[in-house]
Amino acid sequence: MDNREVRLTRCFATLFPDLTPPEVRLASMSSVAAWDSVATVTLINLVEEEFGIQVGLEEVEQLVSFQEFLRYLQERTPA
Repeated sequence: MDNREVRLTRCFATLFPDLTPPEVRLASMSSVAAWDSVATVTLINLVEEEFGIQVGLEEVEQLVSFQEFLRYLQERTPA
């Protein structure tokens, strides 16, 4: 697990404290009942703050799972 994945897991765990680390890595909007539009905005804010990035509005609709967030971060941040 690289540093980005560890830090992203921490962001998800902050927002969804009932999920175990393995559940976090499988999390998606369709699998986590508490993940609604407000949770998406909150999660994006946590990720932006943690990684010092700005997520563009056109990219938000792609970020529907932990894996999509991780892919996004791997493309835009150093390891």
